[in-house]
Amino acid sequence: MRAYELILVTKTSLTDTLRKKLIAGVKTLLKDLKIVKENEVGMKPLAYKIKKEVNGFYWDFVLEGEVIPQDFEKKLLENDKILRHLLLRTK
Repeated sequence: MRAYELILVTKTSLTDTLRKKLIAGVKTLLKDLKIVKENEVGMKPLAYKIKKEVNGFYWDFVLEGEVIPQDFEKKLLENDKILRHLLLRTK
């Protein structure tokens, strides 16, 4: 079993309902992986502007499973509401 950590930075201009809908969509993309821990870090200032945003809303996920879906990162990059993501294999 492999362990992964996913950190998402979303736009702060999203409403709570849109933000929760976006995270639910990300979770459906991770259907083969088990979400061990989900942490809503909250809003933090960015070190530099990304897509004209000075703040970002951070999410931290700890995942377990064998394989990340093949087109997962591509779908994250296509989404305009996600400013940045970081996916690490921790184990």
